[in-house]
Amino acid sequence: MTILTDSDIIDIVKREKEFGLVNNNKKIETVYPTQSTFSRDDDAFTALSTSALLAKSSVPYSHRRVADNYVIIKRVYRFQAVQSRITNAEVQLLKKYDFNTLEFSTIKQINEELSYLKKWSTSNNELLRKDADNLLQIRCKELKYIVASRYSTVNNEIYNGYKALERYFEEISKFYSPIS
Repeated sequence: MTILTDSDIIDIVKREKEFGLVNNNKKIETVYPTQSTFSRDDDAFTALSTSALLAKSSVPYSHRRVADNYVIIKRVYRFQAVQSRITNAEVQLLKKYDFNTLEFSTIKQINEELSYLKKWSTSNNELLRKDADNLLQIRCKELKYIVASRYSTVNNEIYNGYKALERYFEEISKFYSPIS
C-alpha cells in the first residue's frame, strides 16, 4: 500500500486539471426524497403530498361538500362541457385576501391557502366564514375551468397549484377512489 503525501496529491490534482479530468464547476445535486404513503407508487414525496396531509386533518363540512361535488362531476361528466372563468367580482374577493388566481399559484401557495381556508371556515366571525366558503367555491370553479380546457395560460411548471387543489379535493371526498 502506497501512502501519498500532500505534495503528491497536489501534483495529481494539477495533472488532472491539465488533462481536463477535473471539472471545478459546482453542480447542484438533485436530492430524491423518500417515498410517502400518500404519494403514488411512481412518485417521490412531493409538495402534493402536503395537500394530502392537509386533507387528513379535520376538514370543515363545506370543504367536503365542494370536494364531493367536484369529484362527482369529474367522474360523471369528465368536464366535457365548457366551464366559465371566474368573474371580476370573484377576482376582487381573491385580491381582498391577497390570493393569486389558480393559474398563477404555486403548490406551496395553494397549500397555505387551504390551511387558511380551513381555519377561517371554523371561525366565529360569520363574514370570514362566508368569505372562506366563497373562496373555496371560486377555487373549485377555477379548477374546473383549467381541467375542462386542459389549458393554463401560464405554461410553467412552477405554477401548478391546481394539482394541489385537485389532490386535496380527491383526498377529502368520500366519492373518490383512485383508478388503477
